[in-house]
Amino acid sequence: MTSTVELPLWLFLLILLFAAVTAASHLLFPSVRWFLRRRMERAVSKLNQRLARPIEPFKLLRRHDAIQRLVYDPEVSKAIVEHSRETGEREDVAFDRAKRYAREIVPSFSAFTYFSIGIRAARWLSKALYNVRVGQFDEEEFRSIDRESTLVFVINHRSNMDYVLVTYLAAKQSALSYAVGEWARIWPLSWLIKSMGAYFVRRRSRNALYRKVMERYVQMATQAGVAQAIFPEGGLSLNGAPAAPKLGLLQYISKAYDPDGRDIVFVPVALNYDRVLEDTILVAADRSGERRFRARLWEIAGFLGRQVWRKLRGRLKPFGNAVVNFGKPLSLRDFQAQGGAIDAEGLAHILMGRIAQAVPILPIPAIATCLLHRPYSRDELISAIGLLLKSEPGADIGFTPETLPAEIDGALEQLLGRDLILQQTESYAPNPERIDILRFYANSIQHLLPGDAAPAS
Repeated sequence: MTSTVELPLWLFLLILLFAAVTAASHLLFPSVRWFLRRRMERAVSKLNQRLARPIEPFKLLRRHDAIQRLVYDPEVSKAIVEHSRETGEREDVAFDRAKRYAREIVPSFSAFTYFSIGIRAARWLSKALYNVRVGQFDEEEFRSIDRESTLVFVINHRSNMDYVLVTYLAAKQSALSYAVGEWARIWPLSWLIKSMGAYFVRRRSRNALYRKVMERYVQMATQAGVAQAIFPEGGLSLNGAPAAPKLGLLQYISKAYDPDGRDIVFVPVALNYDRVLEDTILVAADRSGERRFRARLWEIAGFLGRQVWRKLRGRLKPFGNAVVNFGKPLSLRDFQAQGGAIDAEGLAHILMGRIAQAVPILPIPAIATCLLHRPYSRDELISAIGLLLKSEPGADIGFTPETLPAEIDGALEQLLGRDLILQQTESYAPNPERIDILRFYANSIQHLLPGDAAPAS
């Protein structure tokens, strides 16, 4: 037992390395994880004191635990058996497939990433690119919503900036969980999105097993009170007009409602922009008849990089206004008490109607609407748009007779700078070569106008 053993130096170092790794994995790492977890819990506790609605424990679950909970859910287990029977795939293989879907869907929320990086980046980018403002917002009505209810923000989809803008504006309410399309499944964008609590959706998937895993994740989050944001149109509008809703996520959420459990409150959110960053891409896709966007990630990153550089040098002018109007919330509990049937199609019709009536009327969409009808002078535009705002109080964003002329002047300058309109002697007219882009902006408010005043149709 006391005899000397000689070892080559490389073997001795290898043994030391294995011993160090074993000691770290069994002694050091668990202690460090426990310490960091406790620190994170204290930080979240302090953060919750500042939020109108605290971050729910479900959102803070370890990702591994959430995945296990999802794949062993009874409904998912039943779907695995059905998938195996229908496809002939072995059940263990089908189980692994469901687990892959769960890993793809379940986010790895980081409060630090969301509030320290995400919110600050969203605030900076929103203010750098736009004059951001909240139009219609009934603060008293929002305060009256039960804090234990699940909030679901239902948003019209105008631009990929929607995610950034709503994240920034909802920062004082809670941490939102988004459904994000497959376009964002590119590293490192996918890592950032998942760490901010978003989950990916295969919008065109017809796989029943995938849909069941997605459905159960959304329902678990809803029943746990996680605040969510969904875009029922399911994609960006190619022609600028509101699109028909897709019922998938709305159906999953409404099926999660339990009259004896949490209330679910849908909050209609209507967005509009004086400049949609992707307008030329969307118009080109609409013209081609194919929903394919030719912009690559590096092109988008290059565009944003140029804007950031111009901002740092003080040479970036905002792209006009970006405005959010909040419509009247819809409580499922109140809706059911009033005799309403809780079905996804009926809810979608009501919510999309409330969103449509709250879409902000901004200077560029309003100018586009007028000029597609006939040439207008500056004074005629100010008068016509002033009357339009008075006729649609739900879409008004607070322009006054004193501020409206300056807003119109700024919008005309931007339209001239992009060659979207031509200046004649004392009036303005559309540029025939770029009239599709003007029509794109006019379509965003076309539904608010009388039939004979809808030139973009």
